[in-house]
Order: sequence, then structure tokens, then C-alpha cells
Amino acid sequence: MRKLLPISLLLATIPAVAQTIQSHQVNTDGSLTFRYQNGGAAKVSVDTDAAMQPLAMQRDGKGLWTVTTPPLAPEHYGYSFVVDGVEQLDPLNHVIRPNLIGFYSDVLVPGHPAKPWELTAIPHGEVTRHVFTTRVAKNLPEDQEAYLVYTPPGYNGTRKGGYPVLYLLHGWSDTEVGWTAVGQANLMLDSMLNDNKIVPMIVVMPLGYGDFNFVTRGHDVWHDHPEIDENVSLDGEMLVSEIIPAVESEYNVAQGRESRAIAGLSMGGLESLTIGLKHADKFAWVGGFSAAMDGENFDTEMPQVNAKQADLRLLWVACGTSDALIAPNRQFVTWAKAKGLAVTPIETPGKHTWLVWRDNLLHFAPLLFR
Repeated sequence: MRKLLPISLLLATIPAVAQTIQSHQVNTDGSLTFRYQNGGAAKVSVDTDAAMQPLAMQRDGKGLWTVTTPPLAPEHYGYSFVVDGVEQLDPLNHVIRPNLIGFYSDVLVPGHPAKPWELTAIPHGEVTRHVFTTRVAKNLPEDQEAYLVYTPPGYNGTRKGGYPVLYLLHGWSDTEVGWTAVGQANLMLDSMLNDNKIVPMIVVMPLGYGDFNFVTRGHDVWHDHPEIDENVSLDGEMLVSEIIPAVESEYNVAQGRESRAIAGLSMGGLESLTIGLKHADKFAWVGGFSAAMDGENFDTEMPQVNAKQADLRLLWVACGTSDALIAPNRQFVTWAKAKGLAVTPIETPGKHTWLVWRDNLLHFAPLLFR
């Protein structure tokens, strides 16, 4: 999606009459009807992960633009309006997905019964934010690194043996709250625990930039391979030398690589696969969701990979079949197999969206720490 107008500017441009319309309606069949009031626009569409391509909206005689999707599966769907080529938030929807390069509106098609990412009356874990001064990462404001820690319902700081830990990494443009504010990971973990599908675990979600300029420079940074490599390398160093020791000093954590997992989406998928293989002495469980790899430099990015030394309990590589990253993920699977690694390749319908990554987490987490 393209960069959005500031919400304050957008609201100032909306006619008062627009406040009376229902801009995002969930219909009984699960379809979504989007409405946008703008009599002066020549072309309006909805850019949404509910569809493979932006949906063209039709204008009535009063300047109201409308489109209805086909029936959709229960899910959170992100969207924005594209008005004469300019992407804008829905000014009548207060539920917004935050990240560092823009904001997107969110609408929930509920499930019956509720899906794991929906708020329900079950025991809930706690999510706690921590901030420390990093000596590894570059260009963070005041060198302040943040990470979230999910502790399961009934967490016991003195439980014998401690809890295993999953380090869960976000994608490019997200922050440490990506997996909770957008991905609803904490609710999904609560649900899986309530259904006895996963073992009780701690989940750590850090701000995943070894160099903060990697995101502030804009998307073109993905054409700069030395910058990509440095960002991943510094992030791995920060995770291993600063975040893991901090977590293990503050929480009742089970010791040893068998009790540590690392996984992530997109940029975080590249980081988790690279860090997990480079530091196999720290992690026995590794997962990549739509990992942002280029398909050409695996030996450079992950040198000296030795399947026997790695001795991974799980190497899980997933991607949506309509994702532009499906080819390099398939190439990584081929490379990993050639290295003698026991890799589990997963392909599901979908593109580069949270619909795929929530599903990935629901299938990956139950495999851990068994």
C-alpha cells in the first residue's frame, strides 16, 4: 500500500454529510460493503487484503461511492480508500492499524463461533512493554529499544523448570506492537492455551531493526543488499547479546536451546531464519513466514550452515502462493534440503498479508516445545 495522508488532514477535507454514512458495513453473509462520500472525485477504489486487487467503487448521483465484496471468511481485514490515486484512511473508522510508514483501517468479519483472534471470555495472558538502552542497534531515537513480553494466564514466576520462550519478530514498517495490535497474537495464544493446543510459553516481540534507518529510508532500502545484511546482522547481535539476557533475568525462563524458538514474518522471517541458523546453539525451533529473501545469497547470508551441528527440532518455512516472495521461499527450501536440513515447507492460499501470518502462527505454535 502507498503512504497515507495524515488523519487530521483527511478529516478536515471530508464534508459533514459524510459523517452520516456507514463506511464499512459487515453484511450477514460475511461480505463487506464500503462507502465513501466525495462528489468531486473522478475515481475511487478500496485497497484491501480482502481482495487480490483494489476494488473499483461506483458513484451514485449524490457523490457516494460504494462497492461490496463477495462473502468473506471470518477475519480482520485491512483497507484504505484510494481517491484519484491518493490512498486515505477511512475517516469514519476509529480502528486503525499502526506502523512506521502509514496507517490502515481495520474491519472484523466475526466468526460463529468466534475465531482465535477475537476477544472472548477466556483466561487471558498479560502483555508487558520493556524499554532499554541498546549498545548494538543503530539510529534508534535515544538508543531506546523496546520489546513486548506475553506471559500466559496463570504465569508462575517460581514454577519449577521455567517456561519455554518464542521470540516472535514483526515485518518491515511494523513496530514491536505489530504482532499484538494488528496480528492479535496474544488473543490467539490465549485461545490455543484454552484449547490445550500449545504448551504454556512466554512470547517476546522486540522492535526488530538493527539499524532504524533501514525503515526510515523507505522501501527502496530493499534494493541495497549491504544494508539488508547489516540490519539483519545487528538485529541478531542485539537479540542474542541484549534481549535474551534481559528476558532471562526478568522472567522464569527454561534454560537451553530446546526451550527457545524464533519465528517472524516478512523482514522478521528473513531475520528469524538467518539468526536461527547462525545461532543454532541458541534456538532449536525456527520458523519463517513469508520471509523477505532474494533467493540468491543464502550461502552469503547464512554461511557455514551445517545440518548436523544445527540439529534443529523444527525448520518451518511458510509462504502464501500469491505472495511475490513465494519463489525465493521455494528456493530457500531447495537450498536447505541440499544442506541436509530437515525443512518443513508450508504453502497456503493468500498474498503478503496478516490473513496468512495469523494462520501461520496458529499452525506453527502447536508444534513447539513438544
